[in-house]
Amino acid sequence: MNKRLLSSIVIVAGFLVFAFFQGSHSANSQAKIPKVGILQLVTHPALDEIHQGIVAGLKHEGYVNGKSVKIDYQNAQANQANLKTMAQNFINQGDNLTIGIATPAVLSLAKAANGQSPVILAGITDPVGAKLVKSIDKPGANITGTSGDSPLAAHLDVIKKVAPQAKTLGIIYTSSDHGGTYHAKKMEKLAQAQGMQVKMYTIASTNDMQQVAETMAGQVDVVYAPQDNGVASAMKTLISATNQAKIPVIPATDTMVKDGGIATMSVSQFDIGYQAGLMAGKVLKGQNPATMPVHAVTKGSLVVNTKEAQLLGIDLPANMVQEAQEHGEVIQ
Repeated sequence: MNKRLLSSIVIVAGFLVFAFFQGSHSANSQAKIPKVGILQLVTHPALDEIHQGIVAGLKHEGYVNGKSVKIDYQNAQANQANLKTMAQNFINQGDNLTIGIATPAVLSLAKAANGQSPVILAGITDPVGAKLVKSIDKPGANITGTSGDSPLAAHLDVIKKVAPQAKTLGIIYTSSDHGGTYHAKKMEKLAQAQGMQVKMYTIASTNDMQQVAETMAGQVDVVYAPQDNGVASAMKTLISATNQAKIPVIPATDTMVKDGGIATMSVSQFDIGYQAGLMAGKVLKGQNPATMPVHAVTKGSLVVNTKEAQLLGIDLPANMVQEAQEHGEVIQ
């Protein structure tokens, strides 16, 4: 009887020891799962696509959320105080790496990281001008990622094809948006060099869009909406005003065409995010961001909105529609 009891005690003890070590191993494995913080400036379709691309890029590198990586996604909804708090929270909770969607988000992450942990850019227009990296080829510190510079010459070509008789181009951008300001001023110079009169309009926030858009629509023949987070967020308000005046809007991205723009040569926002996700995965595996060149995603495809063209009474060139059907997208 004593032998049986002793045997049972040994078996139970062995089981408990096994369970303890298994539990410890599981806990250690869980602890080793890297944590990634994703900070997005605001909700609008282009930035949402970048976010989706980031998750897909990380997955391609073997980092699946909830399994091999823990992703903490935060959206500041265009609130500067939120950006600061969320960025600092990522650092306080010991995230291995952070990813910023839009320039203000990355600036907040860079300040919070203070050079101590990697930060990945996702779709930043002018990372050198924003003083986030030393150069495109050699970022030089803890920050690298993807740049989504707009193909402005192609956008101007679209403007001329959609509105060949237009003499005055209106450009609207958010005064506090680094990327929007950068693109707006570059487009101003390009259009002026090709003989167009250009009028510039700014909004301080999306609350200004209705009034500014109505004023602009009465003074110009065609509107360019650059890659600008404030303008993208208020795109439907812009289109409401310009449609009443029968003024076409050529925006920077396909998501803005879907919101009422007439056509554009669009760089894939998903691909911008996807490439950033790939780079984040490589950094998690040990690559040094200081020596990883910023990856520029600049190749675009033609997107046309035939429904909007019909609404405005504009006959899009047949070759534009055909190109969009073959290599881009037609919104009907």
